[in-house]
Amino acid sequence: MANIPKPENALKRAEELINVGEKQAALQALHDLITHKRSRNWQKPLEKIMFKYIELCVDLRKGRFAKDGLIQYRNVCQQINISSLEEVIKHFMHLSMERAELAKSQADKLDEALDVEDLEMDKRPEDLMISYVSGEKGKERSDREQVTPWFKFLWETYRSVLEILRNNSKLEGLYAMTAHKAFQFCKTYKRTTEFRRLCEIIRNHLGNLIKYKDQRDRPDLTAPESLQLYLDTRMEQLKIATDLELWQEAFRSVEDIHGLMTLVKKSPKPSLMVIYYAKLTEIFYVAESRLHHAYSWLKLFGLQKSYNKNLSQKDLQLIASAVLLSALAVEPYDKRYGASHLELENEKERNWRMAGLIGFSLDAKRETREVLSRESLMAELAAKGVMSCVPQEVKELYSLLENEFLPLDLASKVQPLLVKISKLGGKLSTASSVPEVQLSKYTTALEKLTTLRVLQQASRVFQTMKIEMLSKMVPFFDFSSVEKISVDAVKYNFIAMKVDHLKGAVIFGNVDIESDRLCDHLTKLAESLNKAWSTIHPPVSKQSKLSDRLYNLSEMVDKEHKRLLARKSIIEKRKEEHERQMLEMEKEEESKRMKIQKITEEAEKTRLEMEYKQRERLRIQKEIEERELQEAQAMLLEAQKGKKKGKKPLIDGEKVTKQSLIELALSEQLKERQEMEKKLQKLAKTMDYLERAKREQEAPLIKEAFVKRQDEERVFHEEQQLREIELSKQSHAEDLQQKNRLSRMAESKLAFQDRITERRQAEFGQLIQEREDRINQLIAMRRAEREKKRKLIFFLDAEEKRLAKEREEEDARKREEEERKKKEEAERKAKLDAIAEKQRQRERELEERARLEKERLLRPPVSVDPVQRTVPAPEQVPVAPAAAAAAAAAPAPGPAKYVPKFKRGGDSGAVPPQRAPATETPAQSGDRWSRQDERPPAQSGGDRWRRGGAGGAAGGGESRLPASGSSWSASRNRG
Repeated sequence: MANIPKPENALKRAEELINVGEKQAALQALHDLITHKRSRNWQKPLEKIMFKYIELCVDLRKGRFAKDGLIQYRNVCQQINISSLEEVIKHFMHLSMERAELAKSQADKLDEALDVEDLEMDKRPEDLMISYVSGEKGKERSDREQVTPWFKFLWETYRSVLEILRNNSKLEGLYAMTAHKAFQFCKTYKRTTEFRRLCEIIRNHLGNLIKYKDQRDRPDLTAPESLQLYLDTRMEQLKIATDLELWQEAFRSVEDIHGLMTLVKKSPKPSLMVIYYAKLTEIFYVAESRLHHAYSWLKLFGLQKSYNKNLSQKDLQLIASAVLLSALAVEPYDKRYGASHLELENEKERNWRMAGLIGFSLDAKRETREVLSRESLMAELAAKGVMSCVPQEVKELYSLLENEFLPLDLASKVQPLLVKISKLGGKLSTASSVPEVQLSKYTTALEKLTTLRVLQQASRVFQTMKIEMLSKMVPFFDFSSVEKISVDAVKYNFIAMKVDHLKGAVIFGNVDIESDRLCDHLTKLAESLNKAWSTIHPPVSKQSKLSDRLYNLSEMVDKEHKRLLARKSIIEKRKEEHERQMLEMEKEEESKRMKIQKITEEAEKTRLEMEYKQRERLRIQKEIEERELQEAQAMLLEAQKGKKKGKKPLIDGEKVTKQSLIELALSEQLKERQEMEKKLQKLAKTMDYLERAKREQEAPLIKEAFVKRQDEERVFHEEQQLREIELSKQSHAEDLQQKNRLSRMAESKLAFQDRITERRQAEFGQLIQEREDRINQLIAMRRAEREKKRKLIFFLDAEEKRLAKEREEEDARKREEEERKKKEEAERKAKLDAIAEKQRQRERELEERARLEKERLLRPPVSVDPVQRTVPAPEQVPVAPAAAAAAAAAPAPGPAKYVPKFKRGGDSGAVPPQRAPATETPAQSGDRWSRQDERPPAQSGGDRWRRGGAGGAAGGGESRLPASGSSWSASRNRG
């Protein structure tokens, strides 16, 4: 590299080396020129050098050299002439594809030749062992050696070009074209491993574009042209992934498209969205995600109906039928029943992700099942007019499965509809993005749904059923399949049933006492009975000595009960908090473990890549050295063979070098060429002389032969003409003789012709008469059928009116029955209220009596005069019982109601007027001013005054202490 020639001289030197078979040396010379620092400015000869350089790289399958040269040329052309780089890269891909196609055409069995799992792997050990052990190679291995290297080189070409063109705004179109060609290569030759690598490469390119935003010549994704190119590339990637049935890669492609749309926040063209949702339906169907599959069909239906103006009615019916059948194929039960909290959270996150891909926005505060569910999907279908577009068979199937209640005849009515629907479908004429719709693939799911509906409706009607009868009701499956279907339905709480194989019966409903439904009913019944019992027979509070002493026992019990309830709630909250913390810890540990695992995998992957690169570099270096050594030895042998015997070799074999051999070979070839040219010139002069002499001798002979041939042809022509005239005369005479012989049969021919004509006219008339008879008979038959149909319609209308009238009468009878029940319920409730009111009145009376008795027992004895003690008043003995009885019999007035004087003393006639007020004062003052909670009053001065007043009233005389100011009634009487 010390002396680098000019580009023109370098190109001539490379052509000379190619002519002598030194392509490797020519490639190295051009590589040194391209990578030299003097070649930093673009020139027109440099483009020709690049074309020749690319041709050499393709001939020698040197992908690394081609990549290095293109990178250097990209740096030269980036700011000056970018179109030159584009032409060179196109030429590079064209040559690679052409050589790969040529190698493929030479192979007889392409499948066997391409039986390689990975184009980037070296030869397997067993292949190397077979090649060394076996002397002669078979055809398969020869094909493998011819085709596989060229396809490996083509794959390296695509990878190198994509790496060179990545994240370059000036070469976006070429980048997209290369990606499309690479996709087609993977599709044509079923290269699944390379397709996955290609998708990962493109994905990394976009990730780097988003991550590093300060790059020079970075594409702008917000520009419509750039966004369209990127979306077209991802759509092509999605198509090829589905064609190759790489469903995981197809789903990742869908995520790439959705992420790109989310990044730029722009909606793509409707044609691209149609492809997006069409492929999404295939992915969700293969993944057996019925609900998301149906939502994808719904979005596809909306796009086709809104934007495809050329959509025919038949195609619209097929798409609408696919939407409705896919929605019906969704399981009617929720599989999240009985799932743990962690599983529900994972399912919720998954539904958010799927809803984002489909195009539905979810609120994080709402339940996911309220948005993406079978019920909301059916509502969407009705709202968007899907029902009006489907054919009649699909409408009838939907009505039977969703609206009708026919447990015995449901399967028999659904089966012929499924047969008709399975025959529908085919290729669409106008919707090119959805090439074909096949409704037969939903048959199995619809049969399963029909089985579930039969079991559900039968569980509402029957309690037990024979297995044979259930098998007859479900003709789609045998009983073992029905049993498997019912297991999932029972697991997810859709139906309740048991199968008793000993009795050969199916038991519907859960009769276990611990079942959820029965337990709820029993709990509600127990609560209602307990409430009614407490209303009819309320608990009576009994007084005891212990309650007298511990008057605040009930309050203490209530406080303790509330404290225990609060403690219980705190414990439950702590348990929930502990469970939540444990779940968070598990999530954190799982995330840490996944992060460590990811780091370990990346480190291992990096290590393996470095080892692979090191091995590849050593292998290439070793191959180059071995090839150079072989070339030098071959050239040495040729040089020794070409020398004459007896002469010493010009170059010693032990000190031979490649450069000296090249110079020797060139000089020898030049001498041989000069000698050959001299021999050719001499030979040309000799041939020229011989040819001139030959033509001079043959000229008179040719002229003589021509005159002789002309005379012979003239005589032959005259003989043939005379022969033709004689044959024509003989043929005319024979024709006249034949005419005279056949003229005698003319009359017989006419008679036969008339007889045939009359017979056929008679047959034709008979056929016309028979046809008229058949037409008349058919008219009479159709007239009878119309009359019969008219009578049947009349009978059905009359029967329908009668049934409608019976339904109205039944509804009226039910309304009257409900009104009568409501009236009876109101009367019963009024009676219960009256009984409760009487009971409450009786309780108040008992409480008042108990309170008076308690006050009488707690009142201390009052000291009186000896005269009064010896001479008791005759009114004292009967007055106290009478007053107590009157107080107990009279209803206790409210605490805030005033009782007049004449009412307070009017019930006891035996008491003198002046004693009655004093006797009734404690009860009245207690009702109005005393405490309401039956506790003994605190020991205070006010209590002393009260006891004095009460003692005076009980003793029949006046107390030595003044009356209490709190007894308003007693002070008023004394005044």
